[in-house]
Parts: sequence; C-alpha cells; structure tokens
Amino acid sequence: MSITFYYLFLFLLVTTTIFQAWLSRRHIAYIKKNKTKVPSVFSKTISISDHKKAADYTISKSNIGIIDLFIQAIFLYLITLGGGINIITNIITELSYSFNLIDNQLVIGATVIISVMLISSLIDLPLNYFKTFVIDEKFGFNRMTKYIFISDIFKQATLSIIIGIPLLLISLWIITNLGSLWWLWLWIFISAFNFLMLTIYPLYIAPFFNKFVPLKDKKLKYKIEKLLLKCGFESDGLFVMNGSLRSNHGNAYFTGFGKSKRIVFFDTLLEKLTHKEIEAVLAHELGHFHHNHVKKRIILMFIISFIGLYILGVLKDSSWFYSSLGVAQNDANGLLLFLLISPLFIFFIRPLMAYYSRKNEFEADDYACKYSDPNDLKLSLIKLYRDNASTLTPDPLHSKFYDSHPPALERINTINKK
Repeated sequence: MSITFYYLFLFLLVTTTIFQAWLSRRHIAYIKKNKTKVPSVFSKTISISDHKKAADYTISKSNIGIIDLFIQAIFLYLITLGGGINIITNIITELSYSFNLIDNQLVIGATVIISVMLISSLIDLPLNYFKTFVIDEKFGFNRMTKYIFISDIFKQATLSIIIGIPLLLISLWIITNLGSLWWLWLWIFISAFNFLMLTIYPLYIAPFFNKFVPLKDKKLKYKIEKLLLKCGFESDGLFVMNGSLRSNHGNAYFTGFGKSKRIVFFDTLLEKLTHKEIEAVLAHELGHFHHNHVKKRIILMFIISFIGLYILGVLKDSSWFYSSLGVAQNDANGLLLFLLISPLFIFFIRPLMAYYSRKNEFEADDYACKYSDPNDLKLSLIKLYRDNASTLTPDPLHSKFYDSHPPALERINTINKK
C-alpha cells in the first residue's frame, strides 16, 4: 500500500501541475487570438484599448500563476518526500530540549505545522509583491504603499497568532485525546468555530484591515432600503469600505450571518456606477440570499469537511500513509499532510464545483432582472468588466476549471434574453 500511495502522490503532483500549466498556456493563447476585436455586445461600452488592456493584464497574471504553480509543486515535494517536515520536526524538538523550552508533543506538533505554513507564506511573498507593485502598478490598479503591504502582513500574522494557534492546539488536543471518534468531535468543533467566525468577522476582523463607514448618500440609501424592503431582506446596515486604499478594483458584497449581515460597497464601485446600476448589483447579491446560496454553500462546506475528516480518521493511524510520503508518524504530521496533499486529490472535481458556483450566479442574475432593470444589470457588469480589466474572452476549458462566475459573453447574452 505504501508503494502504491507513493506513486499515486507523485503521479498527481506531476499531472496536476503540468495540466494546470497547460490550461494557463491555453488560456493565454485564446486571449491573444481574440485580443484585436471587442465582442459586439460590448463594443458600445468597451473600447479596443480597454479590451487589449484586459487581455494583457490577464496574460501577465497567468504567466506569474504558472511560475507559482511550479514553485508550489517543488515546495510540496521538498516538504514531504524531500524530508522537509522531518528536518523541521527534528530542529524544533532539539531546540526545545536543549533550551528547556517545551516538553509537550502537542505544542511541538503545533509549532511544526505553523513553521511549515510560515515557510509557505514566505515563499509566496516575493510573487505577491511582484503582482502588487509590478503587474497591478503597470496596469493602474495598485494604490497600496509598501507600508500598507508590510502592515497587512503583520496584521495577518497577529490574527494567525490570536485565532490560529488556539484553534490548532485545540484541534490537536481533540485528535490526541478523544478516542476513535475524534474526527467527529473535531468536525463539530470546526463547524461551531466557522459559525462563530461568520458572526464576528464583519464586526471585529474586517475593520482590522479596512475602514467601514455608513453609506452617506441619502438618495442612494433610500433607494437601496426600498429595494431591501421589496425583497424582504433585513441587514445590520449599509457600509462603504475604503477599497481604494489598496486597489482601483470595484466590488460589493454581503458579509456576516443572521442579524449581523452587512451590505458593503467598495468606495471605488460607488464612484463608477450610477444609482440604478448599483441597485442592480445589489439585487444580484440579494438573489443569492433569496435562493439560499449562502446557506447551501455553508452546508456543502460542512459536508465536505465531514467527509474529509472521516478520511483523515482512517489515514491518521495508517503507517503506510506516513511512510509513503517520507514523514515520521504522529498526529500533528497526519493533520499537516492531509492539509498539504488533499488539493491534489480533489483537483479534477473542480469543474463540478465551478459549475455549481456559475449556476448560482445565473440564478442571482435572473432574480436581479426581476427586481431591477435588466439593462442596468447588464451595464453595471460591463462597466465592472471594463474597469477591473476582466478578460471578455477566457478560454472555455480554463473557465470550466477556475471561474466561479460565468464568462462575460455568456452572462451578458443570457441577460439580453430577459
């Protein structure tokens, strides 16, 4: 079994990396092929220069994405079969005993997991910096200063310490101490934690990174409240987020759960769209709640985590699972390995997940067309495609794997039929 899983891991690592790189190259070629002509349904709003800008922006991001693919694949190999986890474990254990720091396997295990995640984040850092200060800067999207970039890193690290470390320690304690059904107790704990985060995120965590102020435009606020009443939707308030602090990209979203639901508009979005177009965007988001997409996704997430933890429950005490990946057997390593390699095993079901998400978007668009003018929805989307430099001509196969939203042309043609 150990040899079989060893070759299965190598096969998936190589094939998923090469396949994703091939998809990206195919995506780039398709965009280049359609770069010189704006699709007719967009020609009145999007100029050829805007179309070319979106193509070049997408190509630049895709090229960086290919580099990132191979870096992550090499890292995964080195940290597992390359002995990285064992080396990190030995170093932390020796340091702990040499300096009498800790003599607790649970804490040592948690430190190993945190160290691996930290190394992964540090590896990602140069490319994230390049994406922000080279690519986004070149195409006029970046508003982030180096101070904000570094500040965000420290804020994320602070949250990881305050929230992540206790979560990890409790999870490892459950795995170690609650018998053969530990995976069920861990699922209950993580599910409860996720519910808690849905409630507290908009109130305490999001303001850690951005400022949220009540919507001041009285005329727009009145129209939105009228729409909310018409749709039977209750929220904790309408807020404007200073998205322009970091980027020129515009967006709007719902956050929170239950009575803590908030409607948030990027300030950049409010600058670019008319009141009617903003209403149409909001009606689309309300469509997600009308169709219970948020609840359904939460339930789906709980089902997936239940299945995943059950599988981990089977693997945790199987010596072949560790030996096939070249890693010493212990509870912390079992959890770490599962987190690291599970994306390889679910990659080829991504089209199903993307299809489900795109289906939800079509349903939300349909709802928006009933509670707002379809033409306003269409215009708002076209402006967002233009202003966010979103490609109008993605490769169809690439889109099936990666796009949570329908391709622009398909989406606008569907709205035109309303």
